[in-house]
Parts: sequence; structure tokens; C-alpha cells
Amino acid sequence: MSKLTPVHYEKLIKVFELDGFRIARKRGDHIMMTKPGVRRPVVIKTSPREVPVTHIKTNLSSAGMSRERYFELLEQL
Repeated sequence: MSKLTPVHYEKLIKVFELDGFRIARKRGDHIMMTKPGVRRPVVIKTSPREVPVTHIKTNLSSAGMSRERYFELLEQL
């Protein structure tokens, strides 16, 4: 299995958009993304520009997305 590495926040937003998430709102340096059927929003910080691995793991858990699915979508970009 591939290792999670920090990615630019814009790339992470595109990954979640490919999975059906939409930007619900922006507030300060936080972007909240929602998807019908997912209870918790995915929150992506825009500062620092590189999203740390711990935040990516938290967002994957909130989205109910597997690591395999994440890497599939990441390859599509």
C-alpha cells in the first residue's frame, strides 16, 4: 500500500470533489465540504498550503473513504 504524504490543499479539494463532495462554505482559512449521506463535513485548512498526513487521515475517516479510494482519485488528477 502506498504511503500517505502531505499534498497541496487544492489537490486535496479536487480529490474530494471527484468523490462527490462540494464546497459548502469557506471561513477564514477553513474550507468545509459536504456530500449527501455523509454526516460530518470534511474540513480542509488552506494554511499551511501542504496538508499534513494527520489531517488527511482525519478527513478520510470523516468522509468514510478508504485509502485505496483516495489513491485511485489522486491518480486521476
